[in-house]
Amino acid sequence: MQSVFFGLFLSMYLLTVLGNLLIILAVSSDSHVHTPMYFFLSNLSLADIGFISTTVPKMLINIQTHSRVISYVGCLTQMSLFSIFGCMDDMLLTVMAYDRYVAICHPLQYAVIMNPRLCGFLVSVCFLVSLLDSQLHNLIALQFIYFRDVEIANFFCDPSQLLDLSCTNTLTNKIFMYFTGAIFGFFPVSGILFSYYKIVFSILKIPSSGGMYKAFSTCGSHLSVVCLFYGTGLAVYLGSAVSSSPKKGMVASVMYTVVTPMLNPFIYSLWNRDIKSALWRLQSRMV
Repeated sequence: MQSVFFGLFLSMYLLTVLGNLLIILAVSSDSHVHTPMYFFLSNLSLADIGFISTTVPKMLINIQTHSRVISYVGCLTQMSLFSIFGCMDDMLLTVMAYDRYVAICHPLQYAVIMNPRLCGFLVSVCFLVSLLDSQLHNLIALQFIYFRDVEIANFFCDPSQLLDLSCTNTLTNKIFMYFTGAIFGFFPVSGILFSYYKIVFSILKIPSSGGMYKAFSTCGSHLSVVCLFYGTGLAVYLGSAVSSSPKKGMVASVMYTVVTPMLNPFIYSLWNRDIKSALWRLQSRMV
């Protein structure tokens, strides 16, 4: 099955990189989509490329060389980059929910509130918070001594499983996992739920059914990505603290590290008229 897995994951990786690069090119080259929503979307695509590039290329090398060995430094580096890009996805989805809230609940003030300075500031905050999350994981992992012949029940150095390697202070590690899960999972999800709570109430006040459908359609793609990303990500991260089922954890890890970044471009391009138009214009200019 190794050759089958290699072909499958290589195809998914190339499809993910190509799809997200097309969105970045379409947004950056087309003035019609130079809006805050698509600015955040292009940053999300960039984070998705980094997210999947942290894990899948190393896995493909492992399959080809029939070796699953990774160095101590390599493992910590992979975990750090994985935490940065994963948290960037997390934070950007929250910022995009806030953007939709302002667009639907305060349409007349949208251009004033979501000005370029605020958009740049929000993306910078997302990166700094992601960097903080990565360093918090490193503080725990760097306490471990050099390990030999240790197997991690996953295809990459998953932070949730890496923290379980410590034989001491397991209670402290679990408290840390729940704390970071709450900070970087619960609070962003709460922000998204609150934004959509306000959005739904505003949409229900729209008198025409056409206006309601248009408002809901702008949120459908974002909600799909949120459910897919948070559902699988939190299941792996928090589930590892209460359950020890490597097979279920690995399947869920594939879902949120490989499948979700691959589906994001399709979800946003198939459901979004502006992105489809920008892609057609990009294609016509290239031809």
